[in-house]
Amino acid sequence: MEAPRQAEDLDKALDAGTLFRQHGSFVANFLARLGVARSELDDVVQDVFMIAHRRGGFRPGAAKPTTWLADIAMKVNANRRRSQRRAKVRADGEVVERARDERASQADIVEHRQSVDRVQRALESLDEERRAVFVLFEMEGESCEDIAAGLGIPVGTVYSRLHHARKKFRKAHNRLSAADNRVRAVVTVVFLAMAAQAWGGMS
Repeated sequence: MEAPRQAEDLDKALDAGTLFRQHGSFVANFLARLGVARSELDDVVQDVFMIAHRRGGFRPGAAKPTTWLADIAMKVNANRRRSQRRAKVRADGEVVERARDERASQADIVEHRQSVDRVQRALESLDEERRAVFVLFEMEGESCEDIAAGLGIPVGTVYSRLHHARKKFRKAHNRLSAADNRVRAVVTVVFLAMAAQAWGGMS
């Protein structure tokens, strides 16, 4: 039932309130992937929809509502970073993590959070333009054509950014995974050594 409604949305104007109800979660996730901290996320999302309101809402055209909002979000985030004059901050993994299995063991939960954190750190290895294209295509399921229309760039540029982003993301993620594995191995060795000492003291 969701697809027909979204298709209908492309054919009519949407005011900022409707955009927020339908795509507020999308914008929040997108900004989190761009590195907006959880403590700042509500304010930045509000800025995005304030600009959408000032622009008169979404009007049918080449872009989709989501990619149109993504373009606004990128500009808002860039302005925020310039005005604050500080380095990027990492998004809290809990912003991106939408669900958690309460039946999972503590080890499973920790491993899942580490996995989410690795993805975020790998994303931070990308410059913002490539990261935006990567997130929209790989994580939000937008087509290259829709991304190009929403961001106002040639579709060939989208393909190029996506290609380079995939290579750099994969390399960064592999490096982070290897580093995490080394840390886990060291922790395991230390734990076993401590356990052996404890057992030795009891004998």
